[in-house]
Order: sequence, then C-alpha cells, then structure tokens
Amino acid sequence: MDEEVRAFMARTARHYPPDAVDLTVDDQRRVYNAMCADFDVGYPDDVTAQDRAFGGVTCRVYSRAVPVAGTVFYCHGGGFVVGGLDSHDSICAEFCAGTGMQVIAVDYGLSPERPFPGDFEDAWAAFEAVCAESEGAIVLAGDSAGGNLVAAIAHHARGRIDGRITGSLLIYPGLGGDRTRGSYVTHADAPGLSVRDMAFYQTLRSGGQDCTGDPRFAPLQDTDFSGLPPTVILTAEFDPLSSDGEAYRDAIQAAGGRAVWIEEAGLVHAHLRARHMSKRAATSFARMIQALTLLRAGQITDLD
Repeated sequence: MDEEVRAFMARTARHYPPDAVDLTVDDQRRVYNAMCADFDVGYPDDVTAQDRAFGGVTCRVYSRAVPVAGTVFYCHGGGFVVGGLDSHDSICAEFCAGTGMQVIAVDYGLSPERPFPGDFEDAWAAFEAVCAESEGAIVLAGDSAGGNLVAAIAHHARGRIDGRITGSLLIYPGLGGDRTRGSYVTHADAPGLSVRDMAFYQTLRSGGQDCTGDPRFAPLQDTDFSGLPPTVILTAEFDPLSSDGEAYRDAIQAAGGRAVWIEEAGLVHAHLRARHMSKRAATSFARMIQALTLLRAGQITDLD
C-alpha cells in the first residue's frame, strides 16, 4: 500500500472511523454522508443530471449534451445501510463523461427500514422500468453492495428480460462467498472494510431471516451460472471481498460464459473515492471506464 493510498485512508477516517459500525445507524449515515461530501468533486462540464422515478423508485439520470447510445444502470455501495444518490454523485457523473452513455443511479431502500428483499425489489422495479422506457444496450454496474444488487439482477433477468443486458461491471462486490477461506481470512481486518463490518451489515439486511441459497441475496449461492452477460469484476487487494471476484469469474466460466476478474494491486475497498488522489485508483477508474465502454458492445477481450 503506497503513501497515496494511506493518505486516502487517513482522510476517510477523519469522517468515517474504523469502528463506525458501533454507531447508531443514523450516526453512521451522518458520518458517511460527510465523508462522501468531502470527496465529491462536482460534475465534468458537459454532464447534467435530473432526478426522476423509474418503477416508483427515485433515480438520478446523468447525461451529456452529445450522448452515446446506451445506458449504465448503477447501484451504489454502502452495505445496504448507508449511501444514496448523493454519496456517489460525482462518481456517476464521471462514468457518464467517460463513456458518453446516460447513467441511471438507483436510490433503492436501505436497511433496517427496508431489509431484504426490499432492496432487491426496488432495484428490480427500477431496472424493469428502464428497460421499458429506453432503447439500446444496458450495462449493469455497481460497487460493493451495489455490485451484489446488479449481479442479482443479471441472474434474475434470465428468462424474464432477455437480450437487453450487454454486460455487467462489478466493482469490489460482495457476492456471498465462502468466509472460511481466501481473502476473508487473509484480509479479515483490512482497512476500509472488515469481516466484522460485513457481519453487521448482513445482519441488518437479512432482518433475522435465513437467506441461504437465495441468489437475490447472495449471487454466488446460485446453482446456475449459465446465460449471464459478459462480466468484469474488479476487486481490491486489501479487501476481504476480493475472493468473491475470483469465485464469481470461475463460476461463470465453468458454465460456459465470459468473465474477467482483475484484482487491483495495492488498493482498498471503496477506492472509487480515491481516484483523484491516488495514481493506482485513477488507473483503476480508467479501467472501469474502459470496461463499461467495451461491455456496451458485449466485449471484454480487449480489457487491459
């Protein structure tokens, strides 16, 4: 981990401390929102946004004056407990600027007020409405919890909405992998996200239910990985979720699908926010733009 990444972690901790899960949910949201505001860099000059509802769910639509055909359907991270349209605002604006596609960010319900399957149902309702109201390619994208949601949408869409999803970009997603092995063990106490943090978020999200085997909750627990769109999974080296990327790639490839897993060396969970203060994070962000552009055409073979 280089000094730029360490500086990013120190800046993050000034607002959102490592023991934030010990706070009340309201306080967690307060400090998380303050942290995200500190990292917000505004919009590129040619990007505008407006809020509107899709399927009864508030979304934010980012567009350029001269758009490129296609839509990025984006779900934000935050452990299903924190985050929203503002927390990832400039990130989505830069995805729009970098790809030229419109980006639709989804304000799905959070736990504990709206536990699973409410979060998935919100994302799915918005996705169905976007499919009905837009033309052309749809690329699914999301980070962390949002990566889980869009992966679940890709699984659920098979046989329901076919032919619209040209690809999926999953950014350090939590997919419900085996917590007794791999990065869950070697990076259990990684900066930015720990296994203890994950257990807290999962308990709130499940609302006490046993969600074992439900791919809407944990896509890696599906029994069928065939028929999924081309998928790119980007993970961080210092992150307990890294092994989920490898396992998900392997499952898709074993079922005859196309998937690429890239582990970003020296980076941490949530490094999207570090893109303007870390060369490694900036390179990772450029790779995300490249992936989204390729996935619009259903391609991943040229990904650097």
